This record gives sequence, structure tokens and C-alpha cells, in this order.
Amino acid sequence: MKTGLLEIIYLIGSVTFIVGLKMMGHPKTARKGNLVGAFGMTIAILGTIFLTEHDFNGLILGLIFLAIALGTAIGWITAKKVKITKMPELVSMFNGMGGACAALISMIELNHYYHSGIGDIPTGTMLAIILGLIIGSISFSGSIIAFMKLNGTMNKPIRLPAYNVINTAVLLLTMIYGGYMVATGGSSLHAWGIFAVALLYGMMFTIPIGGADMPVVISLLNSFTGLAAAFGGFLYDNKIMLTGGILVGSAGTLLTLVMCKAMNRPLSAVIFGAFGSSGATGGQDVKGSIKDNCHFLCNIRKYFNKIL
Repeated sequence: MKTGLLEIIYLIGSVTFIVGLKMMGHPKTARKGNLVGAFGMTIAILGTIFLTEHDFNGLILGLIFLAIALGTAIGWITAKKVKITKMPELVSMFNGMGGACAALISMIELNHYYHSGIGDIPTGTMLAIILGLIIGSISFSGSIIAFMKLNGTMNKPIRLPAYNVINTAVLLLTMIYGGYMVATGGSSLHAWGIFAVALLYGMMFTIPIGGADMPVVISLLNSFTGLAAAFGGFLYDNKIMLTGGILVGSAGTLLTLVMCKAMNRPLSAVIFGAFGSSGATGGQDVKGSIKDNCHFLCNIRKYFNKIL
């Protein structure tokens, strides 16, 4: 009975995500669409807490609701106080928190498998865990750097000698390390190692980027967070996490591609760290501070109206 009711709640939640995303495509219905999506997430969270089989005692449930209350209060107050010109950096910070959650879920699951005596971790499960860990960590560290840039803490792009070579090497190291973990099962030490390497790549990926290129990177990192959440859905066989993650990942990827096309920059320039260098992309070098150039986001809607 509970399982069937929970699946219905997840279905309703998934539908509200899709409807809310559709409504957010127009300024007149965007606010209502946001509320529709928030309603779906609320019932999904409550359904997961009360309708799944668990051995939570009163203390654990109390801590869960305390964390929800604190998170809700912090998010509400922050969103109410933020100025519209500060919105890109707020989005970047919230997106980073989503990536951190996905990475922490993977770390917790790895710790559970390593210390529970279950034995070998199924390959599919290990793949979902490692991908969630890598992508979530990259999204977290990259989003924090993006926030610092938009906030003015890091107001100049930094480029190391042979930066593209170093950055690509770190990316390959991360992928090889992840493949090793999936193939062998790894250990707690390896889990922390790949976590650190992924965090390093997220920072190196974002540090050299400046000017009007930053909104594109934020959009790409947002899609990373969605993908990490989707792998969490695979891991827990949770339909609502899977649906939400796929929607965020696909929408973020589409927006990234549209931005790249509007700025006449190939997506490979984003992935391999060529942003901020006119010679690497063939585009014009963008002048001015990051904050001054974030008005580029306002022009994206016009481009969408043209192609849709």
C-alpha cells in the first residue's frame, strides 16, 4: 500500500517538474511554474520520509526535519534579500550546493559498502556512485569559483603556463581514476583521492574564465549537477531524483549550447578551458568585469524566441 502510494506521489512530483519547467519559459507564468515545481519537490520529500521502510527513531527524524527547516529558512531569506543584479552568483552558489549533495551521497554510499561487509559492489552500482561523485564534485568546486568571480573576490582570470595541457591531463587522470574504481571497487582511501582530484579539476576548469563567458560556464555546471542527481536516481532506483536530474541536465545542456552558438564559440572551448582566450576560440576578447558582462543572460531569451 505504502509503496504504491509513494510511486503515485513520485509520478505527481515528476509531472509538476515538467509542467513547472514549461511554465517558466514565459515571464508571466515563471513565478507560478517555480511554485508548481516546489510543490512537487515538497510532496516527494515528505513521501520519501513517511512512506519508505526505514528504522529511523525519533531523534533521527527530528534531525531530518531540523535540517529541512534550517535549509528552508536560509534559502528563503537569501532569495528574498538578494538583488536582481546578484542573481547569477546566487544561482551559482545554489547550484554548487546541489553538486556537493550529489558528491556526499556517493561518499556515504561508498563508505557504507566498504564497512558493511556486503562484499563486491555491483558494477552498475559502482558506476553510478563514481559518476555521481566525480560530476558532483566538479560542479561543486567549479560553482564556488564561479561564485567568487561573480562576487568580485576573484576579479581576474588566471592562466597557468601550458594551462590547457595541464587541465586536460587532470581531466584524463580523473577519468582513469574513476575507471579504476569501477573496475576494482577501490577503497576508502581511493574514494577520498578521486574526490580530491575531481574537486581540483572543477577549480582548474573555472579559474581561467572571465568576462561574459561566465554565464555559459554556470549553465554547464548546472547541467553537471543535474546529471549527478540523475545518477543518484539510478543508484537508489528513485524516479523523482531521476526525472529531476534529467530535466536539469538536459535543460542546462541545451542552454549551454544556445549560449555557445549565440557567442560563436564551440562547446569544446568550454570543456577544454579555452574560454577567455580569443586566440583559442576565434572569437573576440571580451572586455570589462564579470558583473558588467552578466547582462548577456538577458539576451538569451531573445535568441530562444528566434529559434523556437
